[in-house]
Amino acid sequence: MSEAMAQQRRGSTPGQQRVQKAALALFAHEGVAATSLQMIADAMGVTKAAVYWHYRSKEEIVLGVLEPALDQLRVIVESAEGKRAGRARTDAALRGIIDLVVAHRELASILLGDPALAHLLRQHRSIDGALERLLVLLGGCGSDPGARIAAELFLHGLAGLTTVTRAGLLSDDVLRDHLYDAGRRLLLSRRSAA
Repeated sequence: MSEAMAQQRRGSTPGQQRVQKAALALFAHEGVAATSLQMIADAMGVTKAAVYWHYRSKEEIVLGVLEPALDQLRVIVESAEGKRAGRARTDAALRGIIDLVVAHRELASILLGDPALAHLLRQHRSIDGALERLLVLLGGCGSDPGARIAAELFLHGLAGLTTVTRAGLLSDDVLRDHLYDAGRRLLLSRRSAA
């Protein structure tokens, strides 16, 4: 976990940060549903009771792990929604989500790509609402179902990217440029053709 990510977890105790670090690695590798509290405890070299000392449930751990990405997602959405033109809103959302994914690949893969989160997201409307607002920004709020499909494909593609980029073959700047180019072609070209 980078120092910046640790600092973003305001209010987290050092013990909670250790739990979050172990959980993040397991969630990214095993998935949220397949990761048990015992697995988190084992990864930390502590008892399950020690994990419960810091968190009352796995759901709280998941939310604690996702907090930095969720905070950034809300900022991205609010900033993009503040733009006047639809194209400018889409472009701002596109740049923002790409920056988030490049900076926090494991967090983004969990947030955007882990199917076990669907139930959790429905229970936490603020999270689900931010993702829905992002989809509207990327796909437009019009009646074109193709635009919505393109936005969902793009987001799911970003989530799957983490396994491809772990080898470190591309610098962050080069990766960001490629993602932005692909996103513009997929999302913005539909708007100019419509």
